[in-house]
Amino acid sequence: MERVKPPLTHRQRQALATQQLIVDAARDLFVEQGYGITTIEAISAKAGVAVSTVYAIYRNKRTILKAIREAWHLESGQREIYQQALRETTATRRMELAAHATRRQWESGASMMLIYTGAAAVDSEAAAELREAEQGRRTFMTQFIFNTASMLRPGLAPDVAAAIFLALTRPEVYRELVTMADWTPEAYERWLAEALKTQLLP
Repeated sequence: MERVKPPLTHRQRQALATQQLIVDAARDLFVEQGYGITTIEAISAKAGVAVSTVYAIYRNKRTILKAIREAWHLESGQREIYQQALRETTATRRMELAAHATRRQWESGASMMLIYTGAAAVDSEAAAELREAEQGRRTFMTQFIFNTASMLRPGLAPDVAAAIFLALTRPEVYRELVTMADWTPEAYERWLAEALKTQLLP
């Protein structure tokens, strides 16, 4: 029997609300003026909390950056969508859900990518975190394709399929089609689903 979590206390709700204020303020400032220029003092002022509170919760800007990234993952829901895809028994539906997860990831992550690119340019540890995040995505996507290996086109090796999948789902492709060519996110998702099915499935 699944255990029911007790409701949050008033203090816990306040703590979560404070964390959200700080994350939202930092995200806005990182986009508006850049990661390098933004100070903890500026974040605290925009969030309306004491500087000591920001340091107590997050310690430094890189920790806030990680919190922003995690909030992005939760907002996009991509992890849950991929888990749903793996439960599907038809290959076409798996690819459609993968396209939907990718669309959600980049649709909700435009500011995140801008922030991390700027942070990586001025902070070596942020750059290392970006490389780690990119490698984590590569590992996750590769595993998704290997878990779908029995559904791939005959003769298509899983490692080749994974390379194709990673190439088609890169953020640069989303940016080129949606931002530069003015496609709607829905049109991008339809295109990606068809491209994945054409390239990977029988």
